[in-house]
Amino acid sequence: MTFSYCPKCGERLVMREIGDEGAVPFCENCSRPFFDFSYTCVICLVTDGESRFALIKQGYVSDNHVCVAGYIKRGETPEEAAAREVAEETGLKVRSLRYLMSRYHAKSDNLMLGFVVTVEHGEFTLSGEVDSAGWFGAEKARELLRKSSVAKELLEIYLSE
Repeated sequence: MTFSYCPKCGERLVMREIGDEGAVPFCENCSRPFFDFSYTCVICLVTDGESRFALIKQGYVSDNHVCVAGYIKRGETPEEAAAREVAEETGLKVRSLRYLMSRYHAKSDNLMLGFVVTVEHGEFTLSGEVDSAGWFGAEKARELLRKSSVAKELLEIYLSE
């Protein structure tokens, strides 16, 4: 996100040199800079630890299968967000999680923090934002995830370990 106006007082920002950062939008009324930022979210490769992966479909996101993903809420750690998103979207009980990678996704201006989330294998209880979900072996998951997607990259990194 790029700021043009101060989110605190509404004044138009001016560009000001800030040390090594160069020219940065600055509010002269509040005397503070507002650095550009990307929205931070989690993307979760959900596994039962037995080489099966839970993939979901969300029509409002894609026609393809995807990994569980969502935004980090204010005051929440990335780990808490990953566990919450998996539990909310799949209804599966999270046993453990591990940070694996990060990628910037320019299309949505998101910084995506990738986790492998191990859950208890079971039946799905889907949230209203998930159309369907299924368990897939590694090869089928590779086929279902869109080529060059962050989700597919997350799967490949996990499988190469």
